[in-house]
Amino acid sequence: MITTHKLKSLLSTLILAFLALIDVNAQKLDNNMEKEKPIEVAFIMFDDYETLDVFGPAEIFGRLVDLYSLKFYSLEGGVVTNRHKVPIMTEKFETMGTGSKIILVPGGMGTRKEVNNPQLLDKIEELSQTSDFVLSVCTGSALLAKSGLLDGKKATSNKRAFSWVVSQNPEADWDKKARWKVDGKYYTSSGVSAGMDMALGFLADRHGIDFARKVAKEIEYNWIEDKDNDNFVAE
Repeated sequence: MITTHKLKSLLSTLILAFLALIDVNAQKLDNNMEKEKPIEVAFIMFDDYETLDVFGPAEIFGRLVDLYSLKFYSLEGGVVTNRHKVPIMTEKFETMGTGSKIILVPGGMGTRKEVNNPQLLDKIEELSQTSDFVLSVCTGSALLAKSGLLDGKKATSNKRAFSWVVSQNPEADWDKKARWKVDGKYYTSSGVSAGMDMALGFLADRHGIDFARKVAKEIEYNWIEDKDNDNFVAE
C-alpha cells in the first residue's frame, strides 16, 4: 500500500524529472535557433566606394534572408556616399556584434585614399582575423593587401587598376587573368561586376552549384562561372 508520504515523494520526483526534460528541450530549441540564425555579411564602407561593388553582392546575399543578413559599417558611422551620389547609412564598427560573420570590402576610387588610412586598415585586419570569410571586390583587395592579409595568398583585382593594386603589396600571389580567386577564407574578385560572379561562386562553394545557379536565374543574371578566366586581363 502506497502511503501519503511515498505518494508525495513520487510526485515530487516526477515533477522534477518533467521540469528537467522541459529544460533540456528548451536548450535544444535555443541551440537550433542559434544554428539557424542568419550569418551577417558586414560591408566595410568608406566614401567614394564603387556602387556595384556593394549593391551587386548585396542583392545576391540580401535575398537569402534565412541564410544571410546585411549590415553596413564605417569608422565614424552615419551616411557614406560616393561620386554617384548613392548614400548608405552605416553603423560604427564598435556596434558590430559577435558570432559568424563575412567581411566584404568593396573597391572604388576611395581606396586610393584609404590605403593610407591606418585606422581603417587596422580595423580591416582586426575584423578579418576573427571573421569566417573575407571577400573583396575590385580594388578592395588593395586594402586587404596593404593590411598584410594577402601575403603569400592567391588574389586578383580590377584589371584596369591591377598595377596600382599590386604596388600596394607585391607579397600577394597576384593573378592577372582570374575572374575571382579563392585562398582559404579569402575571396578576391576582379572589377565591379565580377563581385557578383564571386558572390555566386561563394554560394556555390557553401551551398552547391545548383543553389547558386538558381539565385542567378532569379535575378536574371548571366553568371560567369569560370573563376580562373576573366574576359578582362591585366597587361
